[in-house]
Amino acid sequence: MTLLFAGDPLPGGPEQDVALGQRLLREGFGAAREFLRVYSPAPTAAFSRRDSLRPGYLAAVEAVRASDFAPVVRPQGGSLAAYHPGSVVVDHVFRTPDAAQGTTERFKRFAALHAEALRGFGIDARIGAVPGEYCPGDYSVSLAGTRKLVGSAQRVTRDGWLFSTVVQVTGAAALREPLIAAYAALGYDFDPPTVGAAEDGAPGVTVEAVTAALLSAYGATGPAQPPPAW
Repeated sequence: MTLLFAGDPLPGGPEQDVALGQRLLREGFGAAREFLRVYSPAPTAAFSRRDSLRPGYLAAVEAVRASDFAPVVRPQGGSLAAYHPGSVVVDHVFRTPDAAQGTTERFKRFAALHAEALRGFGIDARIGAVPGEYCPGDYSVSLAGTRKLVGSAQRVTRDGWLFSTVVQVTGAAALREPLIAAYAALGYDFDPPTVGAAEDGAPGVTVEAVTAALLSAYGATGPAQPPPAW
């Protein structure tokens, strides 16, 4: 049984949103082993734990705050990713003692799923790193290999795995300012034009349409329920 959680950001803001997937991974909820949460977030700058150990981390935190993005530290790997109400976040949790197996295969499988969902809008979605992209990864999904549209990060524990994905749908320009300042403070390479959104390849596409396409791709037919309030 898969529980689907959908709806608005949590009342506690980005910090609570980021913590929910980790808590579902650690504690579960009811009898379900698998959870899918899909939502559009408040402006968030999600740092990794690796980022938080960099000498420029505190300066990067102040930089994203100056752009009105809430800084949080997520449990997954990678490096800083920014997202906002023009993005769709998918947190996929599966509780299993065998989570350490198939980590790369999950990246491949979900990258293919996300790319195919975007191709349904006529977007030239390609899998592979874009030189100079934020939160670089071999399984990023881009617009024609030039602008990053989708990024994923994974956490594996003895309880299972948490696979988190951000799909940028609209408003790429609003993401560049906090990323430029924060990546400079952290000392990472970053090429601002590589930040893209689905609307770059499909003008007029909406968050609602992409959310529906992702739910269909995951086979999530509902019923959706509000996230648990611990």
